[in-house]
Amino acid sequence: MALFVLLCLLGHVWNLQVSAAPVNNAFKHPQSAPKFWHISDLHLDPTYHITEDHTKVCFSSKGVPALDPGVFGDFLCDSPYQLILSAFSYMKQADLQPEFIIWTGDSPPHVPKEELSTDVVIDVIANMTHTIRQFFPQLPVYPALGNHDYWPQDQLPTSANAIYDAVAKLWSPWLNPEAVATLQKGGFYSLVIKPGLRLVSLNTNLYYSPNQVTVNMTDPAGQFQWLQETLELSRQKLEKVYVIAHVPIGYLPYAINTTAVRESYNERLVKIFRNYSDVVQGQFYGHTHRDSIMVLLDQQGKPVNSIFVTPAVTPIKSLLEPYSNNPGVRAYLYHPENYGLLDIWQFYLNLTEANLEQKSDWKLEYIMTEAFDIDDIQPHNLHELALRFEQPQSKDFDNVESISNAGFSSVHIFKNVILHYFYCNLFFIYLCFYLKFWKKILYIL
Repeated sequence: MALFVLLCLLGHVWNLQVSAAPVNNAFKHPQSAPKFWHISDLHLDPTYHITEDHTKVCFSSKGVPALDPGVFGDFLCDSPYQLILSAFSYMKQADLQPEFIIWTGDSPPHVPKEELSTDVVIDVIANMTHTIRQFFPQLPVYPALGNHDYWPQDQLPTSANAIYDAVAKLWSPWLNPEAVATLQKGGFYSLVIKPGLRLVSLNTNLYYSPNQVTVNMTDPAGQFQWLQETLELSRQKLEKVYVIAHVPIGYLPYAINTTAVRESYNERLVKIFRNYSDVVQGQFYGHTHRDSIMVLLDQQGKPVNSIFVTPAVTPIKSLLEPYSNNPGVRAYLYHPENYGLLDIWQFYLNLTEANLEQKSDWKLEYIMTEAFDIDDIQPHNLHELALRFEQPQSKDFDNVESISNAGFSSVHIFKNVILHYFYCNLFFIYLCFYLKFWKKILYIL
């Protein structure tokens, strides 16, 4: 297998030229506020290489000719190793003094089933784990499994298996024995990461629609019961909780009336998170590759939870998609006492420019509170922001347009901003808005 043969190249950390994080004196929150990084959807393609035959640049294009392949990748391919190294190099050299990293899954590439195996998937995850540890040897990292972190993809089981066992061993330096034990059994875990702060890593792949293993199961791997018991214990101990997972709750940003997980599972998760909204301080996901935010409402319509989906590191898109994301990583700022979320600093790499210059120049894309003139990213402020966008002629659109013209660059191929928000009408449980970026256009759908 070509993927397996090329994996031996991944043990070396390359030196890449990157730019330092910009300094901005207009931050609403002190730069000294505690921070953590969020990375997701690395999707390493070890077969990526530059060749005159663009149909053979990468297995992840599935024979479709690459558009404009360069050293840092192509929009029809998953990540070359150089791209992932450039992301980690930037995170390290930016020196934000993060407290920890959350890593919400998907290391292997989008390739045909026959190009992978259980051993290859484990090797890819192992190489990404070792690479992260080489860059951040002293920093705690809290991973979640993605739907591609298994073979065959999407079919994550409800009991112990070779991949759950392998990742439990690989990630054990970051976890405690209790977390390792539940990870081995069902692919999920929890642990206290700060005094009074618990992290819960869910295996939402068990609820993912393509997962045929869990069809008609009421509580796959007993995770619902475990989650409820974990949150109840946190409530009793006066802990706050960050929830991380790969496949998000709610509707997909690129499909109409389609939830990412099966609707029955989605409803159950939403019910649990509503019931424990006093405990859960934030939810963090990947999977969609798109920058999106959701606000969870309680039964009375009160905003009670902020939900964030981070852009991917991989730039891949299908041939039929009109746009993709430039590679992105982000940092969150949080309150040091109650762990409430304060802000998002989103960073991106202009892939086209990086390939032309053969140099990765990661940049600050936006600061959430500054870009949208909100005090913080707590549920009530995000809810009010979404409601402000309901009026197309509001001054908020002028503000966003001025930010765009000043270089408010995007995680997608094109620059400048569309703000596209919509109400998610699953029993009016939550409201969400989705940030998309397009060239010199600003409108609401």
